[in-house]
Amino acid sequence: MIKIRDLHKKLMKDPAYRKEYDALEEEFALIAALAKARMRSGLSQTQLAKRMKTTQSTVARLESGRGKPSTRTLSRFAKATGHRLKISFEPVRGRGGNGKRRPQSASS
Repeated sequence: MIKIRDLHKKLMKDPAYRKEYDALEEEFALIAALAKARMRSGLSQTQLAKRMKTTQSTVARLESGRGKPSTRTLSRFAKATGHRLKISFEPVRGRGGNGKRRPQSASS
């Protein structure tokens, strides 16, 4: 029987698979951050849902990546777990949003 990790490693060699996997990187990071915040807070999904004034199934949906949460929902999640929401933009290996290198200015 093949292990998931080994299968993933093999599939990552396929450019089409790699492209799709990379396109979901931010979603995977968000899902992991949500689950980690809840676990660190020591709350069950049901307890967190009560604090957020929502349902356990909504929390489960957030943690599984189904749906597109608003920043308001993410803020409520953060507050209920004793965190604050922080959103940031990070440069992609020295490239601008269009994939072209930006010239360095004198002030950079």
